[in-house]
Amino acid sequence: MELDELRRQIDSVDRKLVELLNQRARLVEEVGKLKKRLGMDVYMPEREKEILQLTAGANGGPFSNAAILRLFERILDESRSLERKIAEDFGGRT
Repeated sequence: MELDELRRQIDSVDRKLVELLNQRARLVEEVGKLKKRLGMDVYMPEREKEILQLTAGANGGPFSNAAILRLFERILDESRSLERKIAEDFGGRT
């Protein structure tokens, strides 16, 4: 396969990743609104631990589990920030 074709495929995958990350973010916004209504804190360490276990368990490589965990730790950090913004916008707890 030619380099240009491989790069086009990578670009396509990247666009799909952005679409999926934004889909996830919209769900996180809904979770943030619900947590606000229920008076729940944004940070839920047990849920984050569960997410990390699920994602590492779903990993079939070639990324190592450590690499997947680093990526998802960042996604969770950004998700928490988004939830906090939702809570602040609606006067909830963080």
